[in-house]
Amino acid sequence: MRLWSLHPRHLDRMGLVACWRESLLAQAVLANRTRGYRNHPQLERFRAQPDPLAAIGGYLEQLAQEAQSRGYRFDSSRILRPTGGSMPPLITVTEGQLEHEWQHLGAKLQRRSPQDAERWSQSSPTPHPLFRVVPGDIESWERV
Repeated sequence: MRLWSLHPRHLDRMGLVACWRESLLAQAVLANRTRGYRNHPQLERFRAQPDPLAAIGGYLEQLAQEAQSRGYRFDSSRILRPTGGSMPPLITVTEGQLEHEWQHLGAKLQRRSPQDAERWSQSSPTPHPLFRVVPGDIESWERV
């Protein structure tokens, strides 16, 4: 499961679709609708929020918005707790984590999407709108 801290605009088509699918799985875990992935470390930051389902809902809405801007149709009715346009409280992400994910994404794009890798090489990482960047190393929940 990869719930990117990066802005969805950085993801290629395959990354965006995979993130949507995996975020829906994360939502199911947070809503106790599945038994798998309950202890997945990427869920820690959502569980730490006052309303984890609103947090993952805000995350999913941004993915759906990016998909729509590209002409894709993600089924937003699958979001259990939509925010209605008002974002839930921001989640912190460290600079080190964002950079780690940026490099990880770049390596993936080099292998599967050379045009997107070129675009990646000419830009710099920005966070998903749900995240606020703070100083620090790679997050403790990241598997390196």
